[in-house]
Amino acid sequence: MAHVICQRHPQKGLELLVYINTIHSAYKLHGSSAWWRYDEDFRRRISGVKTVSWATKATDSWIQLILAQKPPKTLFPVNNTGITAQQAPGAQKPSGSCRAFNEGHCRFLAACKFRHECSFCGGTHAAVRCFRRQRTVAVPGAPAAGNNPSEHIQDRHKKHLNEKTEKLLENIPPRCDQQEERFPFCTRYVNLIVVPTDHFRERSENELIVTGVKHEEYLKKTQNELQHISPNKMFHWSHKSRLVPHVVMVSGVPGVGKTTLMQKFVYDWVKVDLYQRFSFVFFFKFRELNRLPEVCLETMILHQYPYLREQLGKLLQDPEKLLFIFDGLDESNRNMDFTSSHLCSNPKQPEHCGQIVVSLVRKSLLNGCSVLMTSRPTRLASIDCDIFQRIVEIIGFLPEERKTYFKNFFSDPELAEKAFNYVKENDTLYTFCYLPSYCWIICTVLSKSFQTTSSGQPASLLPKTVTQLFVIFVANILSNHSLHKSDAKKILRSIGWMAEHGVMNHRVVFDEGDLDCFHVDNQSKLLSSFLMESEEPGTYSFLHLTVQEFLSALVHYIDYSPEMLQNSLEEAKYYPDGRGEIFLRFLCGLSDGSTRSILKGYLATQAAQASRHVITWMKHLILKQQRGSNDMKHLLRTFYYLFETRNKALILQSLKSHIKVDLSHVHMSALDCTVMAFILETCTNIKELDLSECHLDEEGLNRLAPALHNLQSLSLGSNNLSDTSCSQLASVMRNNPSLKKLDLFQNNLSGPHFSELMDALSSPACSIEELR
Repeated sequence: MAHVICQRHPQKGLELLVYINTIHSAYKLHGSSAWWRYDEDFRRRISGVKTVSWATKATDSWIQLILAQKPPKTLFPVNNTGITAQQAPGAQKPSGSCRAFNEGHCRFLAACKFRHECSFCGGTHAAVRCFRRQRTVAVPGAPAAGNNPSEHIQDRHKKHLNEKTEKLLENIPPRCDQQEERFPFCTRYVNLIVVPTDHFRERSENELIVTGVKHEEYLKKTQNELQHISPNKMFHWSHKSRLVPHVVMVSGVPGVGKTTLMQKFVYDWVKVDLYQRFSFVFFFKFRELNRLPEVCLETMILHQYPYLREQLGKLLQDPEKLLFIFDGLDESNRNMDFTSSHLCSNPKQPEHCGQIVVSLVRKSLLNGCSVLMTSRPTRLASIDCDIFQRIVEIIGFLPEERKTYFKNFFSDPELAEKAFNYVKENDTLYTFCYLPSYCWIICTVLSKSFQTTSSGQPASLLPKTVTQLFVIFVANILSNHSLHKSDAKKILRSIGWMAEHGVMNHRVVFDEGDLDCFHVDNQSKLLSSFLMESEEPGTYSFLHLTVQEFLSALVHYIDYSPEMLQNSLEEAKYYPDGRGEIFLRFLCGLSDGSTRSILKGYLATQAAQASRHVITWMKHLILKQQRGSNDMKHLLRTFYYLFETRNKALILQSLKSHIKVDLSHVHMSALDCTVMAFILETCTNIKELDLSECHLDEEGLNRLAPALHNLQSLSLGSNNLSDTSCSQLASVMRNNPSLKKLDLFQNNLSGPHFSELMDALSSPACSIEELR
C-alpha cells in the first residue's frame, strides 16, 4: 500500500512517511498512551486546513501531549514473578494483573493467563490509559494533583455519570414483585452492529419491517464486507465528509439499542476507555428536555448537573473539550429546523431547548464543541440531514450477537441453546431478533414456556407466530398479578386506547395529561409491567413499540365497538409510512379463536364478534384486490394477515378463486417466501406463480421449494439466481409431475451444479413442456 501511494503521489507519500516516523517517536517516548492523543489532535487540525503538510510537527501539541506526559522510568516496576508491583503510594496492586497489558501491548489478549485490569486502580483499562494514574504523574508547570478545581469537578462529574451508567437496566420482568433487573454494564452489554448510512427518504413501509428485510441483506455479507463503525470511531476521520466530524447522528428503529449505545459511550468515557480528548460529557434525553420551559444553555446543564454551578462558566470557555449527547430526537415535541437562521450564540441567552440544540449543531453556540445525537429514521426523513458530518445506523444484533444475548439471559447454557434453536427454526419469530428489546420479550416468554408443571407439561404454550408470542407475554404478566380480572381488564382497556392513539399519531412518549385523558390509573402495580417511567417523573413509554402495537390491537377485543374498529382498520391501511402494518397483523392474528383463548377472561363477551368483523374486512380486502388492484405489494401484505390468523379454512375460502398469483417486480425477502410457502401449501387451487424480477435469492428459494409441488406454471426469470440454486430447482421438477411451464430466463445458473438441473430435465418424472 505504501509503495502504491509513494508511486502515484510521491510528495504526499514522503509526507506520510515523515508523519509515521513522528507517531513512532511518540510511541517510544510514552508507550501507547500519548501517540493516539497527538494523532487525533493533529488530524483534527489538518482537517480544517488543507494546506498543512503531514510532515509538519504540531509543536504545541507535541510539548503538551508528548513531552509533558513522559512517565517516570519506574512507572511499571516488576517483581520477580513478572507481574506489576505497586504503582504509587496508597495504590494497591490487584493480584495477577498483566504487565504487558498495562503497558498497552499484550499479544495474548483473552488467552492471557494474567488478569487484564489496571495495575493502578483495578479498572478494565490499561494503566497507561488510567485517568487516576495520570493525576499522580508530575507535569512541569502544572498545579499539584488535587489542587486544580477543574480536575476536582471532573472527578465529581465522572463519579456521577458512573453511578448512572455502571448498571444496565433491563425491563421489569412479568412478576408480581416488581423488582428492577440491573446488571453490571460490562458483563451484560452485547455488541450492537453500527454501519454508515445516508438514506432517510420517506418510507412506504413499516420501519421495523424494512429494517428486518435489510438485516437479511446484511446476513449475506461476510464480516469483512460489512462495514462496521465501532463507538470509538464515531469522531474519527470521515472519508465521505473529508473531515473529522464534530456533529454525528446515530439512527435506529425503536428498541434497537440507541439509548444503550449512548450509555456505553458515556460508560467508556468515564472508565477512560474512550475519547479522553473530551474533558466533559453532557448526556441529555429529549423526552426530559420537553418538560423544560425557555432556558439558557447554562440552566439546561445545571438542571441535570447542579454540582457544576461554580465551574460551569470556565468549562464553557473551552468548547473543543466538550461533548453533548442528545438521545431521542424523534421524542422531542419541538419542530427543530436545522436550517433556521434564528440562532443563539450566548450560553446565558434563554431559548427553548430545541433552539439551543440547533445552535450547538450549527456552531453559533460554543463553536468547536462536539454533538452526538440519536433518532428514529422516520424523524430524520423530515429534516435536513446535511448538517450532520457523519450519519450511522444501528442495525442491532447479527446471529452471533443474538446467540450471546440468549446465553446472557438464561443462566442454564442448555436452556439458552434450546431457546435459541427454537427461535432460529421459526422464521417469523427469528426475523425481529435483531432488536434487543424483542429478544428480551421472546426470552421472557420462552423461559416460562420451557418450564414444566408437576404433570410434565409445559407451563405455557410455545409461540408459533408473533401474535401468539405477545399473547403469551401478556398472559404471563397477568397471571403473576393478584388483581381481579375485572380490574386488570380496566387497565388493559385504558392503556390499549392510549396505545392505539400513539400508533396512529406516531407517538411513543406519553405524559400525565395523556394518562388522565385515557383514564389510566398510574397507581396500579400492573401498569409498570407495560409502561416505563423516565428518570424525569411524569413521562412514560411502552416497553417496546411492538408491545404498544399489540395492546392497541388487543383493546378492540376487550372493548369492541363496530364503528371504532372499522375506522381503525381503514385508517391503518392507508398510512403511507406503514405505521399501521404491524397493528393490522396483530388484529388479524387475534381473530384466531385458539390464540385468543390464552387471554380468556380478560376479553369482551363480544370478542368473537370483533373476530368476525376483522375476518369480513380481510375477505373484502382480498375481493377488492382481485377486482383490479395493480399494487401487488398489497396482496403480499394480505398474505401476512392470513398467515397470522393460522386459519386454513379462512385462507382457503378467501383465496378459492385465485388460480394465479402474480408478485412479479415485488422485492421478496426470505420471510416473504416463508409466508408465500404457507399460502401455497394451504391453497392447492393456485396453479400459476409469477415471481420474476423479485430479487429472489437462494435462501428464499429454499423456503419456497417444498410448497411448489402443485403448480403447473412457475416463473422465476430475472432473479439472478446462481448455480447453487440448481439443486432446489431440480428437486422441484422431480417432485412436481404437474409442472408444465418453467421460466428461468436471465439467471446465472451455469456452474458446477448446473448438471443437476440437466439431469432433472431428462428424468422420466419431469413433465415440463415449455422451458424458457
